[in-house]
Amino acid sequence: MVAEILLPTWPLVVSTALIDSINPCAIGVLVIMIATLLKFSKDKKKMIIIGLIYITSVFLTYLAAGFGLLTFIQKFPGISIYLGWIVGVIVIIMGIIEIKDFFWYGQGFSLHIPKKHAKTIMEKLDNLTIGSSIFLGIFVAAVELPCTGGPYLAITTALAKIGLSWKVFWLLVIYNIIFVMPLLVILFLVYFGMDADKISKWKDDKKKWMRLFAGLLLITLGIILILFANGTISLII
Repeated sequence: MVAEILLPTWPLVVSTALIDSINPCAIGVLVIMIATLLKFSKDKKKMIIIGLIYITSVFLTYLAAGFGLLTFIQKFPGISIYLGWIVGVIVIIMGIIEIKDFFWYGQGFSLHIPKKHAKTIMEKLDNLTIGSSIFLGIFVAAVELPCTGGPYLAITTALAKIGLSWKVFWLLVIYNIIFVMPLLVILFLVYFGMDADKISKWKDDKKKWMRLFAGLLLITLGIILILFANGTISLII
């Protein structure tokens, strides 16, 4: 008989969110947006307002998606075991792809925003308003899932095994606050004078390391999910 392993939930959620937060997709779009605002308006007040609206839209979209998935799994508890295995395997595959990009970035299949969606984002950046910033935040949160969806999907599926509760809801809130924190840091760094081009260059220089850490995290989460599914591991809050 295999002994059951009890895994603390808070460290798992926080560490996953920290690594997930340094994904190139969300940060890259924000850097482009800030640079565009500075180029066309030279209005830092407008930049901070629209930047905050964009980040809030990303936060609320991800939170709603996570809560929706939790609710769906709870309504159909019979699928949770199969879903744990399926998501675990998918997340491991995504992790292998991310690690591949550490060594051979851009060669073969990669997890990134599709070109047609990237074109839509660029079009919206040409004329940013409050309304288009809200749309952009929701749109980016939806289309960047190939980059960021793996860790969040894994954590949400794992939390679904605990059940719907305020504690689980607040874990999702904490996860998403951590997820958007780098975006807030970048926004305020540029507001207080840091060059957006330097941040963009830093992001490009560190991109492969972001991919490596994300890949290792995804493989770890995938294995944990499979162990959840067969009852070897349980989460404790």
